Amino acid sequence: MPDLPRKKPVLAGKAALQGSDIRLEALPEGHLLHVMGATTTEGLEAHLSAAGIKDSAVRPAGYRQWFIAGNNVLPNALVWDFSNALAGSAFVSDQRHGRVRVGVSGLRAAELLSKGTAVDLHPATFPQGRTAMTLFGHISLQVARPGADEFELTVLRSFAESLYEELEALALSLGAARVAS
Repeated sequence: MPDLPRKKPVLAGKAALQGSDIRLEALPEGHLLHVMGATTTEGLEAHLSAAGIKDSAVRPAGYRQWFIAGNNVLPNALVWDFSNALAGSAFVSDQRHGRVRVGVSGLRAAELLSKGTAVDLHPATFPQGRTAMTLFGHISLQVARPGADEFELTVLRSFAESLYEELEALALSLGAARVAS
């Protein structure tokens, strides 16, 4: 199966913003797989390892649903092998053309995000490794906390630019400035 042509990254023209305690950036459009079915996070991690897929985060996205995200582009053959390994228990849908990831990090990252979502992002209630499907303003997204002061937002491609512009305004209000590329 030949690899699909890559779309131009939707946030390619957007500069990262950096302040002393906040950073906003478009993350690489590597891989994003949506898995639905009767499996577990641990089972998916084992199948990823067996398929040779490395540097991926497995994130719950609802009842019997997960997103598998990473910065590296996966060849279609590898995605196909992973999907075949799950046959009979789960289905895999490649979402790299349909969703975009945005990173928000720094000591004030939770403060920035709390201005647009009702999710309590305090580390005691939303610790490292936690994910939630939620809204940011009117935009549906998944928020994940891969690090103590690090968040990753996964949003539908058609809403990515609007979300990024909202986040830019909030980051600028917290003292961030555009990073020269």
